[in-house]
Formats: sequence, structure tokens, C-alpha cells
Amino acid sequence: MDWLSIAGGLVVLTLGAEILIRGSTALARRFGVSDLLIGLTLVGFGTSTPELVSSIQAALVGSPGVAVGNVVGSNIANILLILGLSVFIAPFDVERKAFMRDGAVVLIATLAAIAVSMTGEFGRVAGAAFLAAIAAYITYAFITERKAPDSPQAELHAAEGAALPAGPKSATLDIAVAIGGLLLLVAGAKFLVTGAINVASALGVSETIIGLTIVAIGTSLPELVTSAMAALRGKSALALGNVVGSNIYNLFGILGATALIHPVAAPAEIVAFDNWVMLAATILMILFATTRRRLNRLEGAVMVAGYVAYIGWTVINA
Repeated sequence: MDWLSIAGGLVVLTLGAEILIRGSTALARRFGVSDLLIGLTLVGFGTSTPELVSSIQAALVGSPGVAVGNVVGSNIANILLILGLSVFIAPFDVERKAFMRDGAVVLIATLAAIAVSMTGEFGRVAGAAFLAAIAAYITYAFITERKAPDSPQAELHAAEGAALPAGPKSATLDIAVAIGGLLLLVAGAKFLVTGAINVASALGVSETIIGLTIVAIGTSLPELVTSAMAALRGKSALALGNVVGSNIYNLFGILGATALIHPVAAPAEIVAFDNWVMLAATILMILFATTRRRLNRLEGAVMVAGYVAYIGWTVINA
């Protein structure tokens, strides 16, 4: 029954995120918001809302292992599993100049999260600082991309915004759709977190392990499907931008919002091991993306093998 709760929660979370994105995007367009800004904000936050509501729900019920493990595990999965699979399916050239800005930001975000976790808690001050950082990043990205509309980053974010379907034909319906999506997200998070906690108890493992694996992979499924489909269509380069953007939102946005709403302890297991796997994966991604200016199948295989090894180590030491 608990596994059904997890599976059902993931389905409802994914559906809620999609509905929320559609409703809020339609509302934003009604107020004249550009596709570029929609791609930078609503799409970025929208695809990360499953992780967001799951981490907040876990923090509220006193499960820091799920709250923090979800974010750290998702970031590891995004790089090693999702990007690795995308590259293995269809290697691609990297726009080094375009990548360097966001690559630097994701490295800074990773180091900041590790530094805060070593204090033992993600408190409200750190949460506010992280949210200020994501706001500054979005503002800077919007200004620079608006000045260079032909840049790869600007084209990617504008395309993401433009690709979203039109919503209902009235503002009232837009709001109703967005609220409906939000309610589904909350319900899905409750099912997912409750099921995860119960499964951890039944298996006799820590909630942190469940957060790092089942919850993290589950909430990353939309990104996995999107990136795999993009790779099969010969657009693997989209996966790199999606992964980097998602990881920035996860660390600064999700950890920041969670800590501000309800401070959470930093699980000792994550501080001692998983944080460093996340940092190593981030550095590996940056090195692969910048050294030869091309991500090839061997590098994709190395990333996927690294993820298999990480999951194996985590399960063996559970």
C-alpha cells in the first residue's frame, strides 16, 4: 500500500506541475509577460515544483532526510543519470561561452549548499539568502539574454516559453487551473512523503536513503522523459541547459524556500558523503562540457556508470 502511495503521489505531482505551468503561463501571457521571462521563471520553477512541494511537506512533518535528500539526490540524478543518458543517446557540441555563465552559477550554488549543510541546519537566514540568490540569477539572466536575443541561452528560454500551449480564454479559468494544479501538487506531495516515510520504516533504513533514491528519482522523472525525448529527436543540447537550470533552482530555490518556511537539519549522512558526490558530479559535468567543447558517448557512459555505482553504494550501505 505504501508503494502505491509513492507511485500515486508521483503521478499526481507530475500532473499537478503540468496543470500549474499551463494555468500560470496563460495568466502571465494575459499580462503581457514575454516568452523569454516565462521560460526563465515559470518553466524553471514549474518543472521543479514536484521537488519543491515534496521537500516542504517533508520538512513540515519532521523528515529532514527526505527534504534535503530529495534535493541532493535529484541533482546527482540530473547530472549522472539524465544528462548521461541524453549524451549517450545523442552526443552534441557545447556552446562553451553560453554554458560558462550557468555552469559557474551551479557550481557556486553547490558549494553554498555544502557550506550551509556543514553548519548542521538549513535555517531561515540561509533560506532567505538562497532565495535572494535565485532572484538575482533570474534578473541577471533576463537582462543579459534580452540584450542578446540571438544567444543560445536566450533562444532556449524563449523557445521553452513559446512551446507551452495556450491556456483557457478567461482570466478566471486561468486562475482556477493554476489553483487546481497547486492543490494537486500538495496532495501528491502528501502521498509521496507519507509513503516514503512508511517504506523506510518497513525496510528498516533511514528516511535519508529513501529521499536520496526513490523520492529523488521519482521527482526527476519528468526531466528524464523530457531529456530522453529531446535526445531521440536529435536535440540533446537541450538536456544540458535543462539539467543546469534545474540544479540551480533545486539548490537556491527549493532548499531556500524549504528552509525559510520550516528550517531543516542537515542529515549527517548527506554532509559526510552525498554532498561530495553532488560536487564531484557537478565538476565532472563542467569539465566534460568545457574541455573538448563536445559531450560524447564515452562521457555519457562514464556519467551513467557513476550513477549506477552511487546507487549501488547507497543501497549496500543502507
